Amino acid sequence: MSNFLNAIKSRRSIYSLGRNISLSELEITELIKEAVKQSPSAFNAQEPRVITLFGDAHEKLWELTEQALKPLTPAEAFENTKQKLAGFKAGLGTAMFFNDTDITKQLQEQFSLYADNFPTWAEQANGIATANTWTALAEVGMGANLQHYNPVIDEAVSSQWDIPTNWRLRSQLVFGSPEEQASDKDFIADDERFKVFKQ
Repeated sequence: MSNFLNAIKSRRSIYSLGRNISLSELEITELIKEAVKQSPSAFNAQEPRVITLFGDAHEKLWELTEQALKPLTPAEAFENTKQKLAGFKAGLGTAMFFNDTDITKQLQEQFSLYADNFPTWAEQANGIATANTWTALAEVGMGANLQHYNPVIDEAVSSQWDIPTNWRLRSQLVFGSPEEQASDKDFIADDERFKVFKQ
């Protein structure tokens, strides 16, 4: 199997994360930047934007998330929610992925024939950049999991870090040292997912 496929296989959802990482914050930041920069996008639009949080900023994100979820969560279920968020907070950092909606609008105006497709292509570009970043982190021995607390936390995030109004939050990639192994992954039957035609 190719090194690339092995790298993809190593990218799993790890929820028990710590801070036992030998890489510096600068090295991790550069890895994230390179993974995003090398990710393709339709028309080379490069819509994905990333804010990486370490230290107090990382912990603040999950405190803000807890505050946003508390009034929306039944009291009897909130303790489980708090424990889940504490697990994210225990990690080393979070990479927040955004899309620059101004770029999408500009492309829609410039190429009206494809206008309806540009939002979808922007989401695809963001997904590719996120998956590539996740895989790059796994390849250097880090664990991660992907969360989607947007749009519940959008306003708090925007206020806390002065996010440009044209940046739309899409996901939160929590990373750190893997403190547990991922469980076995199940796959549906190949004949339900794949078809091959030769003529």
